[in-house]
Amino acid sequence: MDYDPGILPDQLPIYYKRLFPYGPYFKWISYGLVPKSYIAHREFSFTLKDDIYVRYQSFSDQQEFEKELQKSCPYKIDIGAVFTHKPRDHKTVKAAAFQALEKELVFDIDMTDYDDVRGCCSGADICGKCWPLMCIAVRILDRALRDDFGFDHLLWVYSGRRGIHCWVCDEGARKLSQDARSAVAEYLTLIKGGENQTKKVILPQSYLHPSVQRAIDVIADVFKSYAIDGQDFLGTEEKREKVLSLIPDEVVKSEIKDFISQQNQDKLNSFNVWQTITEIVATR
Repeated sequence: MDYDPGILPDQLPIYYKRLFPYGPYFKWISYGLVPKSYIAHREFSFTLKDDIYVRYQSFSDQQEFEKELQKSCPYKIDIGAVFTHKPRDHKTVKAAAFQALEKELVFDIDMTDYDDVRGCCSGADICGKCWPLMCIAVRILDRALRDDFGFDHLLWVYSGRRGIHCWVCDEGARKLSQDARSAVAEYLTLIKGGENQTKKVILPQSYLHPSVQRAIDVIADVFKSYAIDGQDFLGTEEKREKVLSLIPDEVVKSEIKDFISQQNQDKLNSFNVWQTITEIVATR
């Protein structure tokens, strides 16, 4: 069944009155109401019909929150930071005094970032063949956040369209400075660039950072089922050229091309080409 945004004006009032999980939602974002002013200083932003964006919404308690949601029926709710003052009163406070105190550390895993390693879909489209990429990303990031940084309270949610969000809710994570957040993101960043960047990353053969090695181990467990069986990532000449362009060693690349050119092209498949690549690389 295709999604029809035209039904939202009729369905959202029912959703916010009967189905929205006010109790669990409010319990999560208030963290026990310590201090009691915590929730009142939390900013919410609403996207209303016709893409009207409303910022600096804040509520004193759950009842006030429920009443406003059932009244405005937002198409989207964004959870913002906790500020020094109530966001709805921000115009009465000097700009220098209105400062963010804390916010969950949030990671966005977007399927569009993986377009150059999937052939079944592109953009916001997702299917059963490429969804394993999300599963791999979750396993790698979850382990790194728990083992490398010591975070415990991780909330994984489907973004509703193109991927998955991870909300790190530990108090220490919520109070990280912007520089510290950037440092965490940088630590977790190995590859930059999109499909137009052929040089991704070169991993040293002599030593790998333990976190990188553990990520490789996760990928190795599912590489055959995903890349070879599911995506057939070396099944056509175009796909093979794309993969070969990532190999930095020109000698290795030449040997692989020689092997491919000598084979019956009708019998080439992802399995035997990948087997040749691994055999050649292993001799180096």
